[in-house]
Amino acid sequence: MSNPKARAAALNASPEDAEAQFYEAVRDGDLERLMAVWADDDDVVCVHPGGARMVGPQAVRAAFEAIFANGSIAVQPEHVKRIHAMGSAVHSVLERIDVVTVEGPRTGWCVATNVYAKTSEGWRMVAHHASPGAPDEIPEIADTPSVLH
Repeated sequence: MSNPKARAAALNASPEDAEAQFYEAVRDGDLERLMAVWADDDDVVCVHPGGARMVGPQAVRAAFEAIFANGSIAVQPEHVKRIHAMGSAVHSVLERIDVVTVEGPRTGWCVATNVYAKTSEGWRMVAHHASPGAPDEIPEIADTPSVLH
């Protein structure tokens, strides 16, 4: 399979496969592989931290092309919470982003929601929305039971 879209479709047998492909492509700065994860629907949506809402595959492509012009991003999804229902899946993800600064290595966090839909080509991303998290700490608040049993 020389077509990147077809190769990705064969690998995206689950939302988890699509998510793995997405983050690998971001880490590699591979625009073609990244776009192969996205659905071809005109209503796909992407929001980067502090950015505008990009709608449609061309807008998403242009945004990632601009990001990759500065190189790849050392991002790793962690603490994934999944909701799957019929032909869709929503993943709430804490993205750990490792960077090297003049002060040395630092870790930053983004809070992201990734939405996937099951299509005739396998699972595809239809939305990615990321917001800045707390620097240098995991930005998560979880319900804790008041009584332990």
